Amino acid sequence: MAQMKPGARSPLMEVAVGFALGAVGGCILGATEDPVDRTLAALTAAGPLRPVMEEVGTVGALGLGTLIGATALTAAMTSVVAGVILAAAVASVFVATRSCGASHVDSVGLWAAAGFAGAFGTTLSGATLGVAIEWIVKNCGMVGLLWALSIFTLIKPPLHFVFKLLWKQGEACCTLGSVVWDRERNRIETAELQHRQRVAGQMEERIRTLENGGGAGGTEHVTTWATERRLREEIERKKMESEEAEMEQRTIQDWINTVVIKYVDFLAFSGIPMTVVAIVTSGFGVFGYGSHPSVFIVLLALVAVIGYLLMKSSDFKFWMLIGCMGMLATFLIAMLTLHAGQEVVTNAAKMRAAGKGQSRENISARINRQSSLEALNAAFFVAKVCELGLGATVGGPLVRRAAGEVKVIAGAALVAGGLLAGVEVLAPVLGEGGKAGALLGVVGAAGVSVGAAAAVASRSSSWLGTLGTIAGLVIGALAMGKWHIVNIGLQVPVAYVFAMTNPF
Repeated sequence: MAQMKPGARSPLMEVAVGFALGAVGGCILGATEDPVDRTLAALTAAGPLRPVMEEVGTVGALGLGTLIGATALTAAMTSVVAGVILAAAVASVFVATRSCGASHVDSVGLWAAAGFAGAFGTTLSGATLGVAIEWIVKNCGMVGLLWALSIFTLIKPPLHFVFKLLWKQGEACCTLGSVVWDRERNRIETAELQHRQRVAGQMEERIRTLENGGGAGGTEHVTTWATERRLREEIERKKMESEEAEMEQRTIQDWINTVVIKYVDFLAFSGIPMTVVAIVTSGFGVFGYGSHPSVFIVLLALVAVIGYLLMKSSDFKFWMLIGCMGMLATFLIAMLTLHAGQEVVTNAAKMRAAGKGQSRENISARINRQSSLEALNAAFFVAKVCELGLGATVGGPLVRRAAGEVKVIAGAALVAGGLLAGVEVLAPVLGEGGKAGALLGVVGAAGVSVGAAAAVASRSSSWLGTLGTIAGLVIGALAMGKWHIVNIGLQVPVAYVFAMTNPF
């Protein structure tokens, strides 16, 4: 479907179309709210929460918050990047193998194949990471999770360089499709040469006829010249179409390569700041200083120093921005975890003053439970917002690159809806951790649709068109999300900001 230009519609039609497109993106976002909430409730039930509660004393409240937050954000970022890379690989193969015309390069099949591959890759990666995290927490505790997170962070930079080499090799294989272009170019050049030779022969024959005193043969020659002119025009048309198709293919392939390089850099380095914070605070907890005030001071100083070093970089990159945001989110999760435990202590002190004293064991158990509950709730919500935002950074640029707003919004919504239904069906097989990770992947796919709708709003030719699209987005999200005003109210602005961000 061709890209719709905002200026080509009347204001009323622009508002109506914008509202409809926004409503599609909002509805798929709202549709994820209830399954995600039910999964979070299952994760924070007494059984799944017990292994986390038992580890609060080991790593401390701040260590627990930073560790769970960094793990959740790392899993969210990894699943999104896995989806983007898989989509880029599918698109690259599609472009290389269907290189017979411009219409094939910009076809519905290209975006459908790449979109489905990306959404499926994100969901599958999220489910796999969710199962792995659940198994580690149950069998190895928070210390095991700390080791797993540290090892994963350490191996990502080397794998980053290995993947780039492999991608270049794959790109070289895909460029074998240029043989098709060479063959097409040679065929056109041969036809053009044969046409010129034929015309030259006819001209020589005409000259000899005139020199020998022959007749002009007007009707016959006029017909012949008209036929040759049509053949020449047909050859020129095919030559122009072939050059345009080849240029379009190379442009898309160059953009795919840029996307892959940026997102591989993002995967390799963005998790380092929050992982360093988690390692330091958890290390204090392991050595018995989990509740010491100095840990908070060290955490605050560490966040400030890392953030300053990244933000002052002269070559500021997308992964640095997300790394800073992830680190700050991890810091906030740690603060909420610590505050939850302090609230229990404050309430216990009030009850003791009122003559309703409680045992030390009871207070300690309540502190552990409340801290664990807050850490999981905050980390899960932040991971969901991260998935949504990163999905929006894909949908927004796609619309701005004239990929077709209807294709992106409706296609991403349909794929996300199908995956959402599939996750619900496979829930018994996935388990709670796998289902949670898969649902976060679905949120990322929904974020593509939401980001595309936000980009449509920003491209509208009038304020009415912008407001209509935003209204459709918000109303659709609230209606399908059972009027979760706070959750939707936080997610939509984040998606809008990320959709306006250009990571390339």
